[in-house]
Amino acid sequence: MFSSVWNFIKRHKKKFIFTGAVVGGVYFLGKYAQKKIRDVQEKEATEYIAQARRQYHFESNQRTCNMTVLSMLPPLREAVVAQLNSEMLTALLKTKPANKLEIWEDLKIISFTRTIVAVYSTCMLVVLLRVQLNIIGGYLYLDNSVGKSVMNPLAPPDVQQQYLSSIQHLLGDGLTELITVVKRAVQSSLGGVSLKQSLSLLELEQQLSWIRAEVESDSDRPMSRFLLADDENALADQACGLTENDVMTIRLLNETRDMLDSPDFGTILNVCLNRGFSRLLDNLAEFFHPPPGDSAPNSAPDSLAVVSLPLAKIIPIINGQINTICCETPGLFVQDLLLNDQVKEFAANVYESFSTPQELQK
Repeated sequence: MFSSVWNFIKRHKKKFIFTGAVVGGVYFLGKYAQKKIRDVQEKEATEYIAQARRQYHFESNQRTCNMTVLSMLPPLREAVVAQLNSEMLTALLKTKPANKLEIWEDLKIISFTRTIVAVYSTCMLVVLLRVQLNIIGGYLYLDNSVGKSVMNPLAPPDVQQQYLSSIQHLLGDGLTELITVVKRAVQSSLGGVSLKQSLSLLELEQQLSWIRAEVESDSDRPMSRFLLADDENALADQACGLTENDVMTIRLLNETRDMLDSPDFGTILNVCLNRGFSRLLDNLAEFFHPPPGDSAPNSAPDSLAVVSLPLAKIIPIINGQINTICCETPGLFVQDLLLNDQVKEFAANVYESFSTPQELQK
């Protein structure tokens, strides 16, 4: 029996070898495929975890942005009020001075100027901090990534502090220049308007549009000049020899300046300004309703064009708007800016640009 089996095997030896090779090949191919599938699954899991981690870090960074904006609004308001002190003029009017009309004219210009400056500077603050904190946030993500050497961080704490201190330009020299530009536009638009002249809300909106057009008309000098100092080597002027941290800070400032001069930044700033001035008009509309019992068509679509107030009565209303605009409590004005979808998308694009390793190769 065994000899017959052996003879059968010898006769079909080649078939057995071929079949064994095929079975073995299939076995090893299956093992290889399983390994590749595991590798792909592990890679996908790693990428998913990294993406989830980056998304969490981004969202946390946006909350930091929002809190930073709110914390900066009181000092911004103080800076504006310090340069445009309408309260002093109001106190003078209570003393019934001989030059009462002259003081009222000054109050007119200062009240409109400081409210319009408050809208501009708050919008600029929101967008500038979105840029700065997402640049820093992107670099911090890379610094904390697996495999990144902690000995050579992209954004050390000292550099972060030095870089973020550049926001003082918006509260200092940048604000002073902005006030000068806005005040000139206000004088041009409202200087010849009598205090007794009545204006409807639509006419007031037209005045604000004229002022905006003049402020934003200088294409040779972008709005970014109010947000960041023009001097690319501001730190170099202050130091005999640049430290490594100074070099890092200058790099961050130059990257920020490139971002501020980009079309995307101009678009987002304009979105914020449109929303900001629209909210300002919404606030003013509360004072332009007909008095109770008036026969004016309060519910008609053009009722706001019918109701008018003397400019002298509009001045104290416009003068007090700064407390609503630059308010540390998140009111409707600042919420409109912080929660704007286009601002969020812009922030995500900035973060994405600076949280990827490819950015380091540029």
